[in-house]
Amino acid sequence: MYTLHIANKNYSSWSLRPWLLMKELDIPFEEHLTPFEDQVNYASFKAFSPTGQVPCLIDNDLVIWESLAITEYLYEKHPLVWPSSSPARAWARSAAAEMHAGFKALRSQCPMNCGVRVRMNAIDTALQKDLTRIDELWCEGLTRFNGPFLAGANFTGVDAFFAPVVFRLQTYGLAPSSTANKYLTRILALPAMKEWVLQAIVEPWREPSHEAETLATGTITSDHRSVIS
Repeated sequence: MYTLHIANKNYSSWSLRPWLLMKELDIPFEEHLTPFEDQVNYASFKAFSPTGQVPCLIDNDLVIWESLAITEYLYEKHPLVWPSSSPARAWARSAAAEMHAGFKALRSQCPMNCGVRVRMNAIDTALQKDLTRIDELWCEGLTRFNGPFLAGANFTGVDAFFAPVVFRLQTYGLAPSSTANKYLTRILALPAMKEWVLQAIVEPWREPSHEAETLATGTITSDHRSVIS
């Protein structure tokens, strides 16, 4: 059985991608969660990950790191990871790669924090550009491949890659277009997404740097996480 190393569900957008993909496609795995530590993540994560980062997948004696590489590795054994149609598969891979490498303004200004809701101080030009492009991508995929998921009738790797964006849009109250919003609602309703959130809000950790990043963006209007005594 695979072992998937992840970090806090409340914060770790990179961990969400392979976790959600494997859950939704019924690919069995054992989860190992190592919480973030203030400024010293590398030392803890290096014990299982060559880069000292998460996620990291272990398959017997093989170690696969980086969410995109993990997705491609899983595809070799589980073809449903990507669409069966060549045009849809090519589009899905392109969109996932764009997400993996881009959208820096969204990443920096809207860090993932599933358990809270935030009123943003402002939306600058760079962030708006990212939001516009994401909306464009989602609408393109949904229209071109007839939905209800980005590359067609089934949940695939490209949906997993944009799942952290779904949480970010919810956390920061960033409403997409009508078509994109229907997709957002659909992803939030997935059983594995609900499971992730339920586990995130009861985590007993508050990592200072992640909390500070959220507070730098705006004002927390509600916090659904369990109270830490």
